[in-house]
Amino acid sequence: MKIFNVIATTTLLAMAGLHAQAGALQEILSGGVLKVGTTGDWNPMTMKDPETNTYTGYDIDVMTELAADMDVELEFVPTEWKTLVAGVTSGKYHMTGSASVSAGRAKATGYSDSYFSLATVPLTLKSNATKFKDWDDLNKPGVRVAATLGTTQEKQVKEYFPNAEHVIIEPPAVPFQQVLSGRADAHITSNVEANKLVAIHSDLMIVPVSAPKSPTPIAILLPQADQVWINYVNTWIKLKTERGFFEKLDAKWKLN
Repeated sequence: MKIFNVIATTTLLAMAGLHAQAGALQEILSGGVLKVGTTGDWNPMTMKDPETNTYTGYDIDVMTELAADMDVELEFVPTEWKTLVAGVTSGKYHMTGSASVSAGRAKATGYSDSYFSLATVPLTLKSNATKFKDWDDLNKPGVRVAATLGTTQEKQVKEYFPNAEHVIIEPPAVPFQQVLSGRADAHITSNVEANKLVAIHSDLMIVPVSAPKSPTPIAILLPQADQVWINYVNTWIKLKTERGFFEKLDAKWKLN
């Protein structure tokens, strides 16, 4: 509703004390367009349909709601994980979709408050059920573990499995396809994506590890020096959390 949009934006501006400040917020409000970098390859967060060049997913719903509340147009800017941070720091887009919070990324970019968390689990073929039962079973010479270049999982593969062979790929290739095709024995991903993949691909299974690794908060990447814009986004997240928006999205996309 337009009335809500105007009131919400005015309220957020007042709460964050942003009236006379320059930066991304004023650029968005003046230009009427919110630019969001998204990879389109993380189910269920951001998924691109190449035939229609459109996106669906949890992130897409979040950014659509934010743009509506700001009363601006929304433009999705295609990006890759290896260039995700660079897109924010160069001003190619005003923000990203969901990204893992890491100390490395925080050296160059800012983060919003977190709105959910995930953990890492390994996936393999069901035919490997007796071979891979826990993390140590994958950390052996001759075992090929896949990950996408520039992702948190790339770093985790090298950390968790120093003795294994690392199959590092670049988009549009995806790690689970390396497993399905036999070019890798396993790959690691978030528990959220893993649950989606095993529901879609009957040959895949989550390795029944003793416990997931690296519980990690998820947040939005923002320009590090633009505290005005960071404050605005954080205020919006707090308001939407209090009003049940993220809880409804969690249920819609089955994140819990």
